Amino acid sequence: MKNFVEELRWRGMIQDIMPGTEEKLMEAPTAAYVGIDPTADSLHIGHLVSVMILKHFQECGHKPYALIGGATGMIGDPSMKSSERNLLDEQTLNNNIAGIKAQLSKFLDFDSNISNKAELVNNYEWMKEYSFLNFIRDIGKHITVNYMMAKDSVKMRLSRDSSEGMSFTEFSYQLLQGYDFLWLYQNKSCLLQMGGSDQWGNITTGTELIRRKLGGEAYALTCPLIRKADGSKFGKTEKGNIWLDPEKTSPYEFLQFWLNVSDEDAQRYIKIFTMLDKNTIDSAIEKHMEDPSQRQLQKLLAKEITIMVHGKEEYENALLASKMLFGNSTSEELRKLDEKTFLSVFSGVPSFEIKKSDLPCNIIEALAIKTNIFPSKAEARKMIQGNGLSINKDKVTDIEYSLTEKDIIDDKYILAQRGKKNYFIIKVEA
Repeated sequence: MKNFVEELRWRGMIQDIMPGTEEKLMEAPTAAYVGIDPTADSLHIGHLVSVMILKHFQECGHKPYALIGGATGMIGDPSMKSSERNLLDEQTLNNNIAGIKAQLSKFLDFDSNISNKAELVNNYEWMKEYSFLNFIRDIGKHITVNYMMAKDSVKMRLSRDSSEGMSFTEFSYQLLQGYDFLWLYQNKSCLLQMGGSDQWGNITTGTELIRRKLGGEAYALTCPLIRKADGSKFGKTEKGNIWLDPEKTSPYEFLQFWLNVSDEDAQRYIKIFTMLDKNTIDSAIEKHMEDPSQRQLQKLLAKEITIMVHGKEEYENALLASKMLFGNSTSEELRKLDEKTFLSVFSGVPSFEIKKSDLPCNIIEALAIKTNIFPSKAEARKMIQGNGLSINKDKVTDIEYSLTEKDIIDDKYILAQRGKKNYFIIKVEA
């Protein structure tokens, strides 16, 4: 059985760990869980650290549980939050849970006959029939208000938000999460809860509840909250979160995020977000440092995580899309892109509209009159004669060339390129 804690340690994935955890895990296969609040129908890369911890846990021979907070998701965790979360209805939560389960299946083995196959549990199942009176009688009496107030998540929230304070709903969150651990300890033999370092207070409330109510011993492990080397928030772009759902973040945009991380971040991220072994990673870092301009480490990181999340075919399509902007791609390759990827690649590119009935149309007329890609016919003619114009990645050198319906991609678009870097989309309207 592989040493799980040692595996996380060299990868830089341990922030806090309760004494005795490593020794306990080396005694025998153990069950542990990570909680995920279903606030959206997709995970984003901020969730990936905890998901990768579960993946390593299973790889090391232990049994992982992914707990979806169907009940606690209706409340919202105050940890490190500046305001109370919007409450979600049951239908929305169920939809979110279904989306998350499908994504987790790419990382964890839920379906095989192995003894440590992953399981998905939803705390709504054991909370929905639990009356408030029974809960405060059976659970609330074991944890004091003083204990709950001492948690950093509570103190920080109150100090930040002294005008509005914290609702009892949110204040009760750590007690509910503590009960999750107690329930899983009793019903699933879960001895360990894992999560981000902002969850340490909530997790240890669970271990304390197990100790006080049952006299049992449970364990806690957290990973660092990931930030960029410059201190800014990880996983955020101008467009918002980087999602695992290809409808929210295209595989091309997903790949680009990892390709564009800094050298320093790439050295940390490749340990955290891939399953590559230590020798492979150390060797990759060493080769990268010989010529950082080649960005070999970023390319390896992007490849591994994109294949893990989206599959090899989507990774290759995303590479092809990258080549559109930064390499010598062909018209044939351009036409292989699906519409969503095409629009992702050329997001923000100036666009113009022409009517399909205007085709065929002389190239100079199309670029200088029907559109404003060139300010004048003279400039269009000069660029064409100077070998500086491409339509759908094919050079156009004949000023008598006509755009026809054969030039339309996906029955909607024509891509014009002026010089090396200036792209324009011509939308062909019916």
